[in-house]
Amino acid sequence: MNGKLSTQRLIVCGLSVAIPLFYAEVATAAADLTNTSFSNWKENRYESFLPRLETPELSPLDEVNHYLRQEEDFFNNTPRLVIKLNERRLYVYRGDKLEGSYPVAIGQPGWETPTGNFQVTQMVQNPVWQHPITGEIVAPGPENPLGPRWMAFWSDGTHYIGFHGTNDEELVGQAVSHGCIRMRNDDVKALYNRVALGTSVTVQE
Repeated sequence: MNGKLSTQRLIVCGLSVAIPLFYAEVATAAADLTNTSFSNWKENRYESFLPRLETPELSPLDEVNHYLRQEEDFFNNTPRLVIKLNERRLYVYRGDKLEGSYPVAIGQPGWETPTGNFQVTQMVQNPVWQHPITGEIVAPGPENPLGPRWMAFWSDGTHYIGFHGTNDEELVGQAVSHGCIRMRNDDVKALYNRVALGTSVTVQE
């Protein structure tokens, strides 16, 4: 990049965010993973479970059970996230098994966190924050209000909402954000390592 820091500006939880071009390219590629493309990915994944048009080694009934078990294993190994706003807590499931939970901060009145079913569409390490008024760039570090990780799950095309860290962990557990799910920095890094693009996110009251 010729020694220059190229950035892409996003509006995240009401905050202006400048993501370095390298990370922006990753985020853009992630944003292309729509519900349709994720469904296609799943369909392509499942196609590998279908029997080939050749002499089967298993009897037809055993073959069907074999592929059903593979699909069940795939579901059980895929993480899903459930946010319960009233509890201000995030739950991580793998299949039907609860793997862990984290306290979170949620949207304040007037900036409520949207409810519904979503998917992780962007994942960025060490996002750069840009002050919405002064344009000042805040590099990754302890003063960055986004913390060390960013994972988007909602967008109207201009504004983004997702999981991120914070520069004030004492506010975690309160309704203080502009819609995003704020987490303690160690927690958001742990979550980042557990999820992938397309991970299911359910937000409940």
